[in-house]
Amino acid sequence: MPDNVLLERMTWPEVRKALDAGYTTAVFACGAIEQHGPHLPLFVDAEHGTRLAEEVARRLGKALVAPTIRVGCSEHHMAFPGTISLQRSTLESLCRDYCTSLARHGFLRICIISSHGGNMAPLADMLDRLRDAVGPQTQILAFCEIDDLIGTWKRVVGDACGLDDRVGGHADIAESSLMLILHPDLVHREEAVAGCLEPPTEALLERMFRDGLHSVAPNGILGDPRGMTVKIGQLCLDELADVLATFFRAESGARAADPES
Repeated sequence: MPDNVLLERMTWPEVRKALDAGYTTAVFACGAIEQHGPHLPLFVDAEHGTRLAEEVARRLGKALVAPTIRVGCSEHHMAFPGTISLQRSTLESLCRDYCTSLARHGFLRICIISSHGGNMAPLADMLDRLRDAVGPQTQILAFCEIDDLIGTWKRVVGDACGLDDRVGGHADIAESSLMLILHPDLVHREEAVAGCLEPPTEALLERMFRDGLHSVAPNGILGDPRGMTVKIGQLCLDELADVLATFFRAESGARAADPES
């Protein structure tokens, strides 16, 4: 596998050569530019998505990484200054154009990652329409399971330090630790405080999406970032990349065995 798997950093002859060599899987993330509490920058989900997509591509093998869609569906964060939000129809148009472009060039499998919880329901809803847009020659796969994402973080943090009760899914110990890997200079540890400590149940998430995150967490944090470490961040990144690569392999195999699925 080449040192660089980022599509946007390649020349077109390099992309052509990679496709001819069997690099026919494309991975891209749908992130967000939204508040992440008083201690993290707005681009957490976008930056995490790019790094996660690269890690997944390397695990899948013969895969390249398309640019992250950096802005996502973040209406529930709009009470916090700086957040930018897309309409669901806008996100779908972007995903459709990404997928049809990649399919036209010969990519046979496209794996979409949501590194932002607010994109997961829209992605799940649009998936069949994305598949119709590219036709049967290209698989479109998307990871849309917020429970699996939070569950992975809770398991990793619990095993690492026993602080799994601080995982809430947003600007918590897991995301804050991830940012210590990606942009440690932008993590304001002195501003890290507990947010909403209710378990991230379906009822809590439904209330958050309906009434806004500020209605359940006035400081914009779900969970507690205190106790963040580089070690936890690396473990969370590695484990989630493993989970996603396993998911995409299984989904790809299932769809290949049953094209009508």
